[in-house]
Amino acid sequence: MEKNELPDLVMDGVNTAAGGRYNKVNINGVSKINGALSAHTYSCDGVMKLNGDLAAEEMEMDGTLNLKGNLQVGEMKLNGVVNGEGSLRGERCVMDGMLKLKGNCELEELTGEGVFTVGGLLSAGRMEFGLQGQSEAGEIGVESLVIRKKGNAAWGRLLGGMIPKLKIGLRAKLIEGDTLDLEYTSADVVRGGTVIIGQGCSIGRVEYRAGLTVHPGAQVGKEEKTGE
Repeated sequence: MEKNELPDLVMDGVNTAAGGRYNKVNINGVSKINGALSAHTYSCDGVMKLNGDLAAEEMEMDGTLNLKGNLQVGEMKLNGVVNGEGSLRGERCVMDGMLKLKGNCELEELTGEGVFTVGGLLSAGRMEFGLQGQSEAGEIGVESLVIRKKGNAAWGRLLGGMIPKLKIGLRAKLIEGDTLDLEYTSADVVRGGTVIIGQGCSIGRVEYRAGLTVHPGAQVGKEEKTGE
């Protein structure tokens, strides 16, 4: 069935619906959907609980999404909170909020600011992110990565304590990529081509191929130049 032949799903107020395939999904209010949901465009302004997988070519999330399954997107704008039991796979995510996944996160491009927690592997082609709280991932694999400190977010204060009042920073066991530019990052191993270890970093071992710059205030246990 072509996308323009699919029905639309519009939910206002407090509602419950079954999953299914739709052209456009528009959520305003508090909604619960039982079963997998797929849509060409998905927009939510409010709170949604989905007991299943969610797939959308275009997704705009303003509010909170609690997802029991996996999330697959083309383009995603996240202004709020996504809390997923599974993994996220997509092309591009622009975020100002909180992303929490128990599984992996695979994106071509991840930009924005906020807080993220990824239980497994966070992989991206290009990632530029401003930290507004304590973020973490099991491992991070990228082509290009820039991590900066942005300060506490206004939306974080509005969430009523959902975000722990911890110092701002990023924690990962392994960070690997071609170009790495890090601040306020804690990692066991950082491995890359051109590596910049900026202020606030604490790294166990840095392996670099092309170049290494270390901020005077950063802590690096061991530096090792490797072959091309």
